[in-house]
Amino acid sequence: MVTGTLVRLRLAYGELGGRAREQVGATAVEYALMLALIAVVIIAAVTTLGTNTSDLYADPALNGALGGS
Repeated sequence: MVTGTLVRLRLAYGELGGRAREQVGATAVEYALMLALIAVVIIAAVTTLGTNTSDLYADPALNGALGGS
């Protein structure tokens, strides 16, 4: 009777430990996805800003006002 209870407790403890490890793994995956999404947003923003800035300096009217050739 006592051995059966101990076996059940060990199984329950092992299952809880397994779930805790699964949660840590899921959290790491979620952080990786968030990091990837943030990186994509930053790259898109920098690319857009760079293109707009390049177009601004390529404008002939502005180029003459800035003293360019």
